[in-house]
Amino acid sequence: MAILLNSKGEPETNIKKESIILRRKIGYFSGVSFIVGVILGSGIFISPGGVLLYSQLNVGIALVIWVACGMLSLLGALCYAELGTTFPSCGGEYIYIKRGLGSVPAFIFLWTLTVFIKPAATTVQALMFAEYVVQPFFPGCPAPELIRKAMAIAVILIIGIINCLNLKWIILVQNIFTVLKMTALSVIVIIGIVNLGLGKTNNFYRAFEGDIPTVAQIGEAFYQGMFAFGGWNVLNYFIEEMKNPSKNIPRSVITAVSAVIVFYLLVNISYLTVLTPKEIVSSAAVSVTWADRAIPSVAWIIPVSVAISIFGSLNGGMFMLGRLNYAGGKEGHLPSIIAMLNVHHLTPAPAMILSTIIASIFVIPSDLLSLTNYFGFASWLLVGLTCTSLIVLRYREPNLHRPYKVFLPIAFGVVAVSIFLVLAPLIQSPKVQYLYALLFMLSGMLIYFPFVYFKLHFSFFDKITCYLQLFLEVAPTDMFDDSKTQ
Repeated sequence: MAILLNSKGEPETNIKKESIILRRKIGYFSGVSFIVGVILGSGIFISPGGVLLYSQLNVGIALVIWVACGMLSLLGALCYAELGTTFPSCGGEYIYIKRGLGSVPAFIFLWTLTVFIKPAATTVQALMFAEYVVQPFFPGCPAPELIRKAMAIAVILIIGIINCLNLKWIILVQNIFTVLKMTALSVIVIIGIVNLGLGKTNNFYRAFEGDIPTVAQIGEAFYQGMFAFGGWNVLNYFIEEMKNPSKNIPRSVITAVSAVIVFYLLVNISYLTVLTPKEIVSSAAVSVTWADRAIPSVAWIIPVSVAISIFGSLNGGMFMLGRLNYAGGKEGHLPSIIAMLNVHHLTPAPAMILSTIIASIFVIPSDLLSLTNYFGFASWLLVGLTCTSLIVLRYREPNLHRPYKVFLPIAFGVVAVSIFLVLAPLIQSPKVQYLYALLFMLSGMLIYFPFVYFKLHFSFFDKITCYLQLFLEVAPTDMFDDSKTQ
């Protein structure tokens, strides 16, 4: 096992005997803040037109789909709440699939999430943040790509450094930015309510009349809506840092997702009091178009709010990715250095550094980001397999202590919807890129079998690990755990 070295490269003996473990500092309010902060990225500000477009401009059906997406997110989050309270370890779906379905599918998704999906999502958000921050300095013309990418890398590095240094700072940043973005949404909601009171309800008369979308179009509308609800599973990635997780996880999930459903519905209604469905569909940034029409004198508030919203979501996403890598290291699916904590700050610094480096690399070749659309099915496959794991464990290990139990038919329902959302894009518009995505996922087996299954090991890895421990001042999480030495 790796040990901590002193400045002379010798085993350290004068360290205060204190367990090096993640500290439980995230309570109910911060849990709600993390969920809301991660869900409220750019989606509700920029792309509600997607739901309307695939709803055939049918306002009533579009609003129903928004509510349905929220309810699906809530049901999925409740399934995850059972798994999280049963297995209170960082890592989210990776941990549950490994326990329920085995090591191979767990590694495939760890590989896919760590190397591609999560870093690519982080990069997309960072580039969007950079666009909103840089564009005002280049009025009337697009911002230079080099400057946008430099800003994106800078914000990724800043968030990575914050996540390495202090958990309190992370919580403070997340709470502040969540309050700011909720304030911005509240402004939109209040103006919408005022407009309804003034009689601006033309778009709601005969709301369900018009063309009825096909099943395929409803599926596409769900994809658009669920994109805006992404992040409802964030608490499962850092359960080891939650205070009283058996109570706070279900409470935080129900509070946060319910609040987001209400806000999303009211914000869409507010958009429709000012803009017609055709105007919403044709707008690239509906919130900005809405602001130009509804509050022209202070319309700049909305672009600023979008940037704030993206930053808060980016911080939460990076926090999730770091904990996923940390869990992979603890389970032996990633190098041992990834599972170590900084001895001063008790943060998974190596895991965060890995996340930051991969996300920064993704900023450089923009072509890779075009492939992220073809990994959408993998995200829903992950949700489906996670809820399948819940069902399997209910029957295989019925005596497990489960502080919170979800109504089992809910898990079956989420699995059924996941299957639909996985197969829908593959059947509707089969493309060779989906094959590339699947091959990439399976390529993880080239790493799994030699290094995990057959435990292939090179002695120089130990030397590299020791030097990294010295440089980063990190140690294994069980280094001073008395329970391990008795």
